[in-house]
Amino acid sequence: MKPKLLIVDDSSVSRMMIRGRIAAMQPDWELTEVASGDEAVALVPTLQPDFITMDVNMPGISGFEAAEKIRQTNQHVKIVMLTANIQSSSREKAQQLSAKFVQKPVTQASMQQAIDYFLGAA
Repeated sequence: MKPKLLIVDDSSVSRMMIRGRIAAMQPDWELTEVASGDEAVALVPTLQPDFITMDVNMPGISGFEAAEKIRQTNQHVKIVMLTANIQSSSREKAQQLSAKFVQKPVTQASMQQAIDYFLGAA
C-alpha cells in the first residue's frame, strides 16, 4: 500500500512546490492537496493519510487549529507544520500537537526534513 501524504496550504504555488519536491524524492507516495484547514479536517477521516504537511496561516481555521481537530480523531498521522511563522510560540505549539516544525521556504532541505520525520529518521 502506498504511503499517503496530504498537502495543506492556501497557496497553489506552495502546494505545487511541495508536490514537486516530494514526488521527486518519494515517487511511490500518493499525494493529495487541499487549500484550507477546513478541507483537511473534512478529508482526513476518509483519506486516512499517513503524513500531512500543514501551512499555519490560512483563511478560515489556522493550520494549528486544523491539526488540533485532526489529532482529536487521528493520533497516529505524522504532521509537519510547514510555515514561515518562525516565532518560538509557533515551535512550541507544534510540539504540543506532536507535530514537527519545518521552516519555509519550500526547498530540497526543508522537504528532506519533513520526509526524515515522516519516515522516523528525525
